[in-house]
Amino acid sequence: MAPKEAQLAGQGAILLCAILWSTSGLFIKLVDWHPALIAGSRSILAVLVLFALRRFSRRKRITRQKLIPLFVSGLWYAITMILFVIANKLTSSANVILLQYTAPVWACLLGWLLLREKPHWEHWGALILVSLGMFLVFRGGLAGGSHLGDILALLSGISFGANSVVMRMQKDENPADIMICAHIITALFSIPFFFIYPPTLNGGNIISILFMGIVQIGVASALFSYGICRVSAVQAMLTATIEPVLNPVWVLLVTGEKPALSVIAGGAVIVLAVVFSSSVSALRRRN
Repeated sequence: MAPKEAQLAGQGAILLCAILWSTSGLFIKLVDWHPALIAGSRSILAVLVLFALRRFSRRKRITRQKLIPLFVSGLWYAITMILFVIANKLTSSANVILLQYTAPVWACLLGWLLLREKPHWEHWGALILVSLGMFLVFRGGLAGGSHLGDILALLSGISFGANSVVMRMQKDENPADIMICAHIITALFSIPFFFIYPPTLNGGNIISILFMGIVQIGVASALFSYGICRVSAVQAMLTATIEPVLNPVWVLLVTGEKPALSVIAGGAVIVLAVVFSSSVSALRRRN
């Protein structure tokens, strides 16, 4: 495949991946289970899909020396997924995805603390804008009495940022293996909740869980792995900005959940801050 064609195919894969990711808020809302059951069930299915893909891709075996670093990375991603699902049950999907989208800024700050990667002016500017955006999002959330969900969504963004830093610290690790580990941790975490809160099995719940586990996580992960090898990190990030835009749209169309105007304004500020800082950083690296 020619370079331009490969790049176009990669961007298409990232775009489709972001569209699939954007449906998570809707399907979490549609399943009337305890959040831990939703997170665990979709992770069990995702593990099966990712294991199958790993087998066909002929990845290297995981050695004992890599188990602990793999677990640490997987743990951060598992925390992100669990918090994301719980937050979606407590507050609006718009609040959750927009607050989680602050992850690149937290990754920048944590990278400064842990990896001594000093932030540049665009990172500090993005942090100020993200703080303003978070204030607006929280203002809309607090008006609806969902401040706990907003806090959990913000923590999900921080843990997501921490996960990216840990992955940078372990550059030799395979991202697919980290995702598999994270889904196994999430599934194990959810086991006690199946006995405490037995799930209601009906057509809607089963279809939603199957879609989230197999398509929204499993297939999307394969698309992301394909695309990220063919486009730059900043291109992937810019293409993926469609996720926080579409996430509340699906929920609005199906459930009628409308985000407050302050949430929309705050979300626009957060997305623009992340896109701007990432673009400036990419230009600096080229120069």
